[in-house]
Amino acid sequence: MATQVPSAPLTQLTAWKALESHYQQVKDLSLRTLFAEDPKRGERFSLEAVGIYLDYSKNRITEETLRLLLQLAEESGLRQHIDAMFRGDKINVTENRAVLHTALRAPRGADIQVDGRNVVPEVHEVLDRMAAFSDRVRSGEWKGFTGKRIRNVVNIGIGGSDLGPVMAYEALRHYSRRDMVFRFVSNVDGTDFAEATIDLDPEETLFIISSKTFTTLETMTNAQTAREWSLKKLGDPKAVAKHFVAVSTNAAEVSKFGIDTANMFGFWDWVGGRYSMDSAIGLSTMLAIGPDNFRKMLAGFREMDEHFRTAPFEKNLPVLMGLLTVWYADFFGAETVAVLPYDQYLKRFPAYLQQLTMESNGKSVTLGGARVDYQTGAIFWGEPGTNGQHSFYQLIHQGTHLIPCDFLGFAKTLNPLGNHHDLLMANVFAQGEALAFGKTPEQVKAEGTPDWLVPHRVFEGNRPSNTLLLEKLTPEALGKLVALYEHSVFTQGVIWQINSFDQWGVELGKVLAKNIISELEGKGEGKHDSSTSALIARYQKLKG
Repeated sequence: MATQVPSAPLTQLTAWKALESHYQQVKDLSLRTLFAEDPKRGERFSLEAVGIYLDYSKNRITEETLRLLLQLAEESGLRQHIDAMFRGDKINVTENRAVLHTALRAPRGADIQVDGRNVVPEVHEVLDRMAAFSDRVRSGEWKGFTGKRIRNVVNIGIGGSDLGPVMAYEALRHYSRRDMVFRFVSNVDGTDFAEATIDLDPEETLFIISSKTFTTLETMTNAQTAREWSLKKLGDPKAVAKHFVAVSTNAAEVSKFGIDTANMFGFWDWVGGRYSMDSAIGLSTMLAIGPDNFRKMLAGFREMDEHFRTAPFEKNLPVLMGLLTVWYADFFGAETVAVLPYDQYLKRFPAYLQQLTMESNGKSVTLGGARVDYQTGAIFWGEPGTNGQHSFYQLIHQGTHLIPCDFLGFAKTLNPLGNHHDLLMANVFAQGEALAFGKTPEQVKAEGTPDWLVPHRVFEGNRPSNTLLLEKLTPEALGKLVALYEHSVFTQGVIWQINSFDQWGVELGKVLAKNIISELEGKGEGKHDSSTSALIARYQKLKG
C-alpha cells in the first residue's frame, strides 16, 4: 500500500504553529548566553550512538525547541513513514515504487517483501556474483583479450552511478589496491574521457558501464567512445567481452553492445540512483577495496539503518539532524548547509551529498499535489578542512548569511605524520567555537585594536554547527555516515510532506537536449525562444 497523504498541511499542525511562536521568543537568544546559563549544555545536547558522537549543543535551540521539533516529527507521522519504508510499502507514490535501499545491506535470512516476494536473496545473489568477479580480477585470474591482467578500472556512469562510486573510492583509498588504477568518467564532455584514459593501456583496462536502462545518453556516449578506444588497439570485437562489464537490467542492449550477460550485474527499480552506491553500482568500489571491506561498509550502513528504525526520536541521530535542518530552513530562513569534513579522504563527500540531499528534497509540491508555502531542500555544499578555512569560511564567520555547518572529524588518522592530525583536529574544535561565540567589541578593544578597526575585527558569533566525531575512517564508518545523511534527508522529506524519492526535475532538460542535438548536427531546425535560437546560431557559426 502507498503511504497516506498527511491529514493536515504542515503549517496547520499544532507543533508547527507552536514553533512559529517559539521562534519569536528565541530568535535573538545568543549561544554565549545559553552556554553561560547552562555549564553542562555541551554534555546535555550531545548524543553517542553506533560509533558516532554528535555534539549539537552549538545550535540555536533550547529544551523547548527540541521538544517542539520532536512533537512535529510525531505529528508528521515520521514513525509510520519509517515503518512503511522498511517494510517495502510503495512510498514513492509518483512512481508507484517501494523505497528499499535499506534492503541492499540487509543480512542474509532477512525477509523484506516487495509485491509478495522476498528481495533479500536476490540482493545477496548479486553481491556474491560481484565478490566472485572482483576476486578473479584482483587475483589476476581474469585476463584481458591479449592475456594481460587487468590493472586499470574505469567506471562510466553519471549521477548516482558516478558520484557514489567516486566518493567511496576516494574515501576508502587507504584500503584500495595500490597496484591498480581506478578512474571515473561521467561528463559527456569528451575531455573527461580523454583525460581519464590518456595514460592507460587498452590491453590492461576494464570498463564498467553503469546504466540501469543501458540507454542513458551521457553514459552510452562515453561507453561507445570507450569501445572505439579499446578496439582501436585490440582490433577484434570479441575483445569487448573481456574488457567491458555492465551494471544494468537491460540484457538485450548489454548483449548488443558486446558484453557477455554473464558479466551483467543487476539492480532494482526500488533503488534510486542516489541511493545505489551499495548495490552493483558499487562494483568499482568492491574491485578497489575487496569484497571483505565492501561487506564491512554494508555492515556500517545496516547498523545506522537499525538505529534509525528503532531508536526513540530524542536519541536518534538522523532524526535530530533532519529536524535541525528543518528548524533553520523554515524558521531562520537559512538557505544552505555547509558540510565540512576534516579528512582529505572525504574530499568528494560534500559533492555526493549534493545529489543525495538536493535531488531528494528539491521539491515544491506536496505528496497531495499542492504547492508548498514553506522552504524545502537546503542547498548543501562544502570542502574538506582546512582548505575551506582559507576560502569561504570568511563568509560563514562574518558574512550576512546564516549557514549551519556540519563538522566531521576522526580521533585517529590513517596516515600518522608528526603532529599533523592534532593540528587538523584543533581546527575542527576551534572553528565550531569561533562560529558559536565569536569575539565581542570589548574583547577586540582589549587587544589594543584602534577604535576605527574594531568593527572589522568583531565576530558576531551565534553561528550554529554540529560536530560529528568518529574514531577512524573505516569502511564501516563510511557506511554509517552515508546512511546517517540518507535518513536525515528522509526525515526532512516527511516533515515537508514531499516525495524524497522521485526526480522529475531532471527530465525536461534531457528531453530538450535530445531535440537540440539534431539541430546542432545540421539535421533539422526546431522552434525555440529568441534567446535559445540566437545561441544555437552563434554556436554553429563559431563551430564553422
